[in-house]
Amino acid sequence: MSTIVSEYTYRGRRYVSLGIPTPGEPQTLHHVADGALRAAFLTDAGPEAVTALIAAAETLTVTAGDPELQPLPPLLPTAAGGQALVSGFLGTHKAKSEAIVGYNDQPPVPKWFFKGLGSWLRMPGQPLVVPAEPVVIIEEAEMALVYVNDDQGVPHYAGYTFGNDLCDIGLHRIDPGYTSSGKLCDTAFSPHLFLGEPPRAATGRVTVERAGQPAWEGKFDCGADALWFRVEDLVDRAFSFPALRRPGLVNYLLTGADLSSFHDGFHLTDGDHIVIDIASHGVVLSNPLQFGGTTSSL
Repeated sequence: MSTIVSEYTYRGRRYVSLGIPTPGEPQTLHHVADGALRAAFLTDAGPEAVTALIAAAETLTVTAGDPELQPLPPLLPTAAGGQALVSGFLGTHKAKSEAIVGYNDQPPVPKWFFKGLGSWLRMPGQPLVVPAEPVVIIEEAEMALVYVNDDQGVPHYAGYTFGNDLCDIGLHRIDPGYTSSGKLCDTAFSPHLFLGEPPRAATGRVTVERAGQPAWEGKFDCGADALWFRVEDLVDRAFSFPALRRPGLVNYLLTGADLSSFHDGFHLTDGDHIVIDIASHGVVLSNPLQFGGTTSSL
């Protein structure tokens, strides 16, 4: 499997760790200033520069469960002036191929949507806040691609991670014109960035817990082979928009989901706990669902 890097804040400083932490075990952190890791991906050496940066960094070890250790979305700028954008694509999976159509004898074009700013991303354990009276909330387990733009606005691929593109599909079903509003729900993200090409398969299970008990379970595949579109076509479509090529911008591109609890006739409700276990990659997103209120902060 690819090299995995994760970023954290600890006692006012920014750190990187390698691999996915083992529960209950101490964790080694490498002090890397905000922006240094992003800059490494802009060099010709790419992942090798990242490895060298981490190897040369000051280290410390923290005990498991230290409350001062807080994960960050991969490469998220936290300094003043940093910019990051979350966006994605609708109807990309083969499981939804009946909805993928072209117009005027032209081939289908990926349907891009705006999801939010990078600072809006939620980490595992944080509540996912949606409007107080949604129509139908849906969880969506997805692979996300991470890109960093250089000073000329040229995007550089950094790696991939996973997210839960929570949204109100009910608004979309009423009228596709409401889709942009339905996407304005919190998005769960993994802090773990995989430094490799997008995987052909990324499989696991979603469990919805209600009152402490499993209420629904289902499997998913959000890897490249499950997509109707090629990953390259999604990326080309996203960066055809000059707004996504702003210098210094970090882009998180959600590549779409296959079927979910809603398609099985199950409806999420306030207080449910959503657990997305991407077993193929050792990543777990576990978040409570909250209808209404103010979203948490990183």
